[in-house]
Amino acid sequence: MGDVMFKSVTFYTDKVKALRRFYGNILELQIIEAMADQFTVQVGESTITFKQLERRAFYHFAINIPGNQFSMMKDWIQNRLPLNRENGRNEVYFRSFDADSMYFEDPAGNVIELIGRRKRDLFGDLSVASFLNISEVSITTPRVANVGEEIQDFGISLFGSSNIVPDELNFLGKRDTFIVLVPPGRRWYFSKKMSETHPLEITFKDGRKMSINEEGDISFYNE
Repeated sequence: MGDVMFKSVTFYTDKVKALRRFYGNILELQIIEAMADQFTVQVGESTITFKQLERRAFYHFAINIPGNQFSMMKDWIQNRLPLNRENGRNEVYFRSFDADSMYFEDPAGNVIELIGRRKRDLFGDLSVASFLNISEVSITTPRVANVGEEIQDFGISLFGSSNIVPDELNFLGKRDTFIVLVPPGRRWYFSKKMSETHPLEITFKDGRKMSINEEGDISFYNE
């Protein structure tokens, strides 16, 4: 498989209404479909759907933004909501990805990261086009080693190391789109939240799908 480009991701929440207001009104992203128990938001080349679940659920995911607009975006976000901090800072540079990140949370406690890719510029003013695509989707599972092997068999390779480390963050993918595989109970960077296993579905640009259930087991589908 060429790229891990995310076409769409489905997350679950017990706060559908609050999230719809947040993504539509605060982040000013386009809501392309809305029903009582779910909605879909356009994030550049990708979409995110939030579906009603009777219990609380939260995730960590990241969105790519142009590197040259990072500080503009940071000002824009800070006029709307507080950025999360780690050791007193509200941004961080990752050398291995040549990217800057900022973090915030939505009303459901999802830990959202905006990643400014230094090699990717967009000229002109900040706009909805500055949200390029989904960059990272994290999968929290007690079966990190097994799930990691299955994702590699599916054709998405491990990045930056030769084997899955069960109690660490594992990146699968390349360039600027990754699945981040983690065990439960690990603190999310720039957050006080500990990772938890919740169901999710991913559809890739090539039409293939994967899903994680409430136990953290993975399944794959070809459309």
